[in-house]
Amino acid sequence: MSSAYLLVSHGSRDPRPEVAMQQLAKLCQRQSAGRINLKIPESKALVEVGDWAQTESNISWRTLKSSNAGLVVSQKEKSLVGTACLELSPEPLHEQIRQFGDHAMACGYNRVQVLPLFLLPGMHVMEDIPAEVAIAQQALEQVKIDLRPHLGTHPGLSHLLATSMAAIEADAWILLAHGSRRPGSKQTVEAIATQLNTVSAYWAISPKLATQVKALVDTGYQQIGILPYFLFAGGITDAIASTVELLEVQFPSVNLALAEPIGASVELADLIWDLIEK
Repeated sequence: MSSAYLLVSHGSRDPRPEVAMQQLAKLCQRQSAGRINLKIPESKALVEVGDWAQTESNISWRTLKSSNAGLVVSQKEKSLVGTACLELSPEPLHEQIRQFGDHAMACGYNRVQVLPLFLLPGMHVMEDIPAEVAIAQQALEQVKIDLRPHLGTHPGLSHLLATSMAAIEADAWILLAHGSRRPGSKQTVEAIATQLNTVSAYWAISPKLATQVKALVDTGYQQIGILPYFLFAGGITDAIASTVELLEVQFPSVNLALAEPIGASVELADLIWDLIEK
């Protein structure tokens, strides 16, 4: 079965995550060279012109993009990569999947692989997205939808984080994740923190960043790195940066270095393809 690919993010009122998602979709499309060999009838090839595209069925790129079902297409590689949002979209996720599935079918694909770009196995990953996929599947009789493992299951994320750490001089590190009150939600973060030899902190639950910074300062560390376990820059990472500035005032003799979130990169696109090919 020939597959099209849909990357699903949480969604945000901040425009930066959507821009990063589009960049990542393009990187995934480029990385598809040599990894997949999909065949689409020539009469169904998608031709991209400016900010819109059409097939013989005259499906509009602009219409799809307005519902956050953005498409990135390589006519040479015959790969189709799209993006969708779970929340804060004009349309529910199942409708975005349905639209993408209809478009994929018009382009000659009979399968859609959905990859949740979530770092932790919370309610969105375990309940919300599977439910939305099930609704979409009922509406797409001729397209098979496969839900792939969420991004946080890939062990290569630790390597990306370690690369980010290597660029900053620090004597101690804090891995800062969003956090959830869902039972067992800390296990993934704690495992990564142990692997990277960092302490863990959380934005939404305890232990908070300030608590962990104070504990390291009390132990005698003067160069502390803070590693955000977030996919893209946005409102929360801005708030983290503001908190770090306040902590620098509280601990003037300590150097706090805040790393960037994971971000869209070729390396991240490779991890996504690994999950797709599992």
